[in-house]
Amino acid sequence: MPGISRKVATALAASASLALLTTACTGQSSSGASDDASKNTTINFWHAWSAPGEIAGVKALVAGFEKTHPNIHVNIVANMTDDKINQALRSGGDKAPDVISSFTTNNVGKFCSSGALVDLNPFFKKAGIDPATTFPKAMNEYTQFDGNRCTVPLLGDAYGLYYNKDAFKKAGISSPPKTWSEFEADAKKLTVSKGDSYSQLGFMPNYHGWESTTEHYFGQFSPTYFDSSGKSNLAKDPAFTAGFTLQKKLVDELGGYQKLEKYRSKLGDEWGPKHPFHTGQVAMQLDGEWRLGMAEEAKPNFEIGVAPLPVPDDRADQYGKGYITGTIAGIAATSKKQNAAWELVKYMTTDTDAVVGFANAIHNVPSTLAALKSPKLKYDPRFKTFLDIASNPNSTTTPASINGGTYLVTIQQFGYDYESGKAKDLKAGLQTTAAQIDTDIAQAK
Repeated sequence: MPGISRKVATALAASASLALLTTACTGQSSSGASDDASKNTTINFWHAWSAPGEIAGVKALVAGFEKTHPNIHVNIVANMTDDKINQALRSGGDKAPDVISSFTTNNVGKFCSSGALVDLNPFFKKAGIDPATTFPKAMNEYTQFDGNRCTVPLLGDAYGLYYNKDAFKKAGISSPPKTWSEFEADAKKLTVSKGDSYSQLGFMPNYHGWESTTEHYFGQFSPTYFDSSGKSNLAKDPAFTAGFTLQKKLVDELGGYQKLEKYRSKLGDEWGPKHPFHTGQVAMQLDGEWRLGMAEEAKPNFEIGVAPLPVPDDRADQYGKGYITGTIAGIAATSKKQNAAWELVKYMTTDTDAVVGFANAIHNVPSTLAALKSPKLKYDPRFKTFLDIASNPNSTTTPASINGGTYLVTIQQFGYDYESGKAKDLKAGLQTTAAQIDTDIAQAK
């Protein structure tokens, strides 16, 4: 199912694989590509998709490319983890990838700064393609680092709010919440206690609650993670204080950390049919676009509603935005066929019909502004919520860093401590966490 294999690449796994990238050789620069892409050649494309439907979608995408570029043959290698990709980028060779795709946007900073992938800016310039007007704003941002565009978006994920329409009706709630204060009120109305537990929980706010991570919450507050000098902005930007405060308030008002964790421990896992949203044990769920298909396949006994996540009350005019991430593609610096590789990358990521066809095949969000508006897109009407979030200029993402997603793991860890009561002083905690982030980045340089 779409999303399952992508989510395996969590921030923790991403940070664990960064050591391999550190030693990746810089290889040749993109300006040094000298192969003749008009001649007969074969290139290797490694990707991470593993589900049968996803693999078939990739094969169809590549078949479309080979039809338009009959002289370039593509050897596809599926189910490649970031660890395997990183090892191959480091070693090179005839069997190594010329083109890679990864689910781990958190690794963009490392891919770019290590030189493992070439800067694609010269290729875009030569092709007369402007990334800023081709890709949605957030996707355009997360595929580059320090002016180096070593990756490009290849479909995306948008996060929104799923809700149980039957539970809403029973609770007297007429429409999904648009602000966090409305969300808070609805979450309490939808929570039905049963002894020392719940028969229905309005929302699972805990950071271990599937997709309710710090970055997904904070995305609605439009935070600035780093200042102009590259230092952590965690203790200075009020967006972080507001985000942590909101989540902690939800935890406290919905029963407290211990009670919520006890309930969560008995619920189904994120990827199985017994996910608590599917079963009605949780009435609202923060999740990505893939959840809709998974939830419908579970055949729930209620009608599923989809909406954007709420926004802070003082940003009510920005309702409709969300957190964006997705798959990235790039060209290996060790490749001796970079011009041919660019033809594949350009086709997969900028050809409107190709992007639309791939999005239809694996049910992810298209990654170009043109594809998002294409009449050829096929989707459940509710899926349009995610298309709108992806194209919304107020939607946010998390910035690339030289040590990948390490800073996000550090923030998340503080979140665990704060929600559980282990850390009681938010201001001091943010300062300590920011200092740790700065130290980690300094050591990675």
